[in-house]
Amino acid sequence: MEPKELILEKEGPVAVLTLNRPDKMNAISLNMRVDLPLALQQVQEDDDLRALIITGAGRGFCSGADVAVQAARAAGEQTPESRKTILQLTGALILGFEKINKPVIAAVNGIAAGVGLTLALVSDIRIASGQARFSAIWVKRGLIADGGATLLLPLIVGQEKALELAFTGDILDAREAERIGLVSKVVPPEDLMPRAQELAQKIAANPPLSVELVKRVMLEKVRNQLREALFFESYAQGVCRTTQDQKEAVKAFMEKREPVFKGL
Repeated sequence: MEPKELILEKEGPVAVLTLNRPDKMNAISLNMRVDLPLALQQVQEDDDLRALIITGAGRGFCSGADVAVQAARAAGEQTPESRKTILQLTGALILGFEKINKPVIAAVNGIAAGVGLTLALVSDIRIASGQARFSAIWVKRGLIADGGATLLLPLIVGQEKALELAFTGDILDAREAERIGLVSKVVPPEDLMPRAQELAQKIAANPPLSVELVKRVMLEKVRNQLREALFFESYAQGVCRTTQDQKEAVKAFMEKREPVFKGL
């Protein structure tokens, strides 16, 4: 039996959702894109649950989209797409967060890159292990930030810093992420889950209706903008995926060499 790629555990009023592909640094697979929104919906519909922690198994939080999928796309080896997949917005799995009004805490234990960074950004509170790393790595793959990151990253760290990160794909360590406001606190690796649980339990002790309504009111404007951002990102990502530079980026990554970009 294949191990589950997502593990949802319930501990009293707190749920813990673990991305479980440690051998791939929890890169997002096609199955995870379907199952993640379903897990979020399950948490929302369970009245016994009052908060959710998202973390990763092993050494990584989430290293981004599965590069094997990107390589197949770049090589033209994908299985034929259906009408549904053609029309689906890029980063559509993030829309699952629109429907969860319970607080979501990202316990970032390792690398959070690409869509992994987006998962952290779309969470309500981010706590990082001292071993955490963050990167808007899309540009290194010949792509643009997606999953709503073009909206969320500037909101959290400011426009100028967001542009710098998106232009360079630089990797930030945990302390720099804390300095720029990307995470609220940094803790030793062994303290990450206890501190996340402590915070989640503290939130869960408050009136659940008040907590959910606070989240709904505070995020209503951002949620309305998020879907719009996904439309623009999907257009731009569609353009990027037709380029030779994008194919070169994936090929170079697979061959473990530096890419040579030609602007084509």
